Amino acid sequence: MIVLVINCGSSSVKYEAFQTQPEKSLASGLADRVTVNGGRQAVLIHHSPAGDIRHQAEMPTHEVALGYIVEAVTDPDHGVVESLDEIGAVGHRVVHGGEQFSASTVINEEVISAIQQFCELAPLHNPANLEGIHACQKHLPDIPQVAVFDTAFHQTIPRHAFIYGLPYELYQERGIRRYGFHGTSHRYVASRATDILQQRGTAPQDQRVITCHLGNGCSMTAVRGGKSIDTSLGFTPLEGLLMGTRCGDLDPAVVPYLINEMGLSADQVDDLLNQQSGLLGVSGVSSDMRDVSAAAEEGHERAQLALDIFCYRIKKYIGAYAAALGGLDAVVFTAGIGENDPEVRRRSVAGLGYLGLHLNDAATQDVSLDGQPVDISSSDSPARILVIPTAEELMIARDTAAIVEGKAPA
Repeated sequence: MIVLVINCGSSSVKYEAFQTQPEKSLASGLADRVTVNGGRQAVLIHHSPAGDIRHQAEMPTHEVALGYIVEAVTDPDHGVVESLDEIGAVGHRVVHGGEQFSASTVINEEVISAIQQFCELAPLHNPANLEGIHACQKHLPDIPQVAVFDTAFHQTIPRHAFIYGLPYELYQERGIRRYGFHGTSHRYVASRATDILQQRGTAPQDQRVITCHLGNGCSMTAVRGGKSIDTSLGFTPLEGLLMGTRCGDLDPAVVPYLINEMGLSADQVDDLLNQQSGLLGVSGVSSDMRDVSAAAEEGHERAQLALDIFCYRIKKYIGAYAAALGGLDAVVFTAGIGENDPEVRRRSVAGLGYLGLHLNDAATQDVSLDGQPVDISSSDSPARILVIPTAEELMIARDTAAIVEGKAPA
């Protein structure tokens, strides 16, 4: 089966086409600057084994962008299919599924209505995800579509871990609770870690793993027996670790202080916490860890502080989740920073030998992934330290194919 994976952002559409048997990527691409200034500067970049296509065109809506994507995947020289009938299914990344979806599901009008309701909880993501679904329904009307939710993996978190210390009615009536995000990434790397630990003699049901998704957005998850039992992102993708532009953990009383004492509006506070904070806000240099690290190496004091905070938060969560798990078998680093920054990995596990984490310094410095997991712990380390490239699109393709072929619940 050929599965087309669609990941719609507010101003972009990422896509990748997979063959599921045998499993391989056939082509991928990005429609960028969609809707920005009417989409007048939009561009589609399509990658395939036959070469790349770069197409500048006006893309005022996601629907128009999907039209160009369909043209690219059916291109005689650079496409993956000759006819749209060869596409067996479309898998969509959907950020928020609330409590209603604990697994991926076939998209129908009821599912669309539910995704629409969760726009209130994910106003920057779910509306764009819906745009992608509606666009595919128009351009690929006879092809089954599946929604794969970022929140679904975290639906196994127990109530004592997802309920906030607020009046309980706010959870009952407004759904205010910890939901967690990046679930598809955490699920994928946790499953790869399961295979590695099983080969070392630890049964899957006994495994205690902490997964660290470190990119522009960051989150960590405690995984016991393959199931999420706690995660750092909460009601929104703002809680937890320091991120590119998001503050992470914060005393809630800071918010009324900013409003009452500094005269900021609620929207201004929201923008400050989500767009002006994190690595950018602390360092004053950039939201990109590569820029922050380079400035820190040159002696930039605030960049050094931002790096210190970033790694300290990771280390603190490792300790907390090791306690929640009752021990530790592996820590997994993934996503842009986790896969590519040896200094962040080194500093995040430094001094955690009491948890059984002993790093092989040479191994973490010379990681060459090529899509495969790398063990960067020392040979005598009781717990493993792993670098595992995430593959969210592949996970979406697998779920989509399994559901359409009747091998998984729909």
